[in-house]
Amino acid sequence: MDLERAKELIAAERERVTELLRTAAGARLDDNAAEQDAGDGDTDGAQPLEHEEVDSAVQKSLQGRLDALSRAEKRLADGTYQMSIESGLLIPDERLEIDPAAELTVDEAERHQHHDY
Repeated sequence: MDLERAKELIAAERERVTELLRTAAGARLDDNAAEQDAGDGDTDGAQPLEHEEVDSAVQKSLQGRLDALSRAEKRLADGTYQMSIESGLLIPDERLEIDPAAELTVDEAERHQHHDY
C-alpha cells in the first residue's frame, strides 16, 4: 500500500472515531441532564447506572480504537505498517483499506477471536 494512502486512511479513521467520542460525550451529558430533570419521579434507580456502564464501555472501545490507530501510525513511521505484528506476514491492502489499524492477517485475527471465548 502506498504510504500516503495509508496516512489518509488512518487520519480519516481517527477523525471518525474522535467525532464518535465527542458525540458519545454529548449524549452522556444530555442523559445526565435528563435524569436530573426527571427528579425523584417514577424513574428506575438502576437505569442511570446501566446507561453509565454502556457509556463507559462505548468510550473504552472508542479509546481502544484510537490507541490502535496510534500504533498503526508508529508502524507506518517504523516501516512495518503492512506486516502482521504476530507473524511478520504481509497484511493485504484490501484488509488495510477496510481496517487501517489492522495488526494481524485475517487468519490470525480469526484465531485470536476464537480464543477469546
